[in-house]
Order: sequence, then structure tokens, then C-alpha cells
Amino acid sequence: MISDKMTEALNRQINAELYSAYLYLSMSSAAAASDYNGAANWFMIQAQEEVSHAQKIYNYVFSRDKRVLLEAIDKPPADFDSLKQMLEETLAHEQKVTAMIADLADLAQDERDHATYGFLQWFIDEQVEEEESVRDILAQVKIAGDKGPGIYMIDKNLGQRVFTPPSEEE
Repeated sequence: MISDKMTEALNRQINAELYSAYLYLSMSSAAAASDYNGAANWFMIQAQEEVSHAQKIYNYVFSRDKRVLLEAIDKPPADFDSLKQMLEETLAHEQKVTAMIADLADLAQDERDHATYGFLQWFIDEQVEEEESVRDILAQVKIAGDKGPGIYMIDKNLGQRVFTPPSEEE
């Protein structure tokens, strides 16, 4: 059984994951409007991942015989100056999410909630991967610059990304 405090924190995380999906949908739209169709695809896949993260937490809360209470989702920004700015904001956002997941893990430890702590390990590992991926793409964009053949190739590569939902065992 998880505490009400832990349940409330997990519910806040569901909201944060859904906000992340909104943010990445907004970035996908902005990228497409700037003819970065590969980046639009990458951000769309990122949004799908965030929804799957919210669903994973949602299912966990129910599996622990608790209730999910959904709150309003904040409106994300819609205008971005460049692909580089979108990626910089993505990295900053993922770092914020990493801190939120760490806070959840700390709370689970404080409450001696071993099941939730174990559940959160997947998210801790996922955040390491998320930050690394964005950092790598951002480094490429910084080298290529905002325009020209380099950014074209990066955009083309971003278009190759496909969504792979996490397995139930993860």
C-alpha cells in the first residue's frame, strides 16, 4: 500500500508527464512550421513517449489500489526562434523532469515504500537516456549551425526515429 502523500506525488508526476507531451507536441508543430519535418517527427515521438510514461504511472497507481486524479495541464510555449532553442529548452525540461523523478524516489525511500522505489528505477534510467539523447543532438546542431547542409542532415536523421512503447516488464 502506498501512502496518500506518495499517491499525490505520483498524480503530480502524471500531470508533469502529460505537460511534457503537450510541450513536445507544441515543439513538433513549431518544427513542422519551419520545415524541419525530421525534427517535427522527433518531437512527435518524444510526445508519445511522455504519454506512455504517464500511462505507466497511471497503471501503477491503480495497481496499488489508489486513485488517479487528473488536473489541468498548463499551456506550453508555442513560439521558438530556432531548432537549437527547442533542443536547449528540451534539455532543460528533461533535467527538470529528472529532478522530479529523483524527488519521487527520495520520498519513496523516506516512506520506506520499497515497491514504489523499485518502480521508479525504470524512470531514473530513462531520464539518463533522455538527457543523453538530447545532449547529443544539441551538440550536433551547435556544430552544424542553424542553416545549411549540416542542419539538413541532422533534420533528416531525426526523421528516422520511431516510437517503441516500453514493455510491460520494464
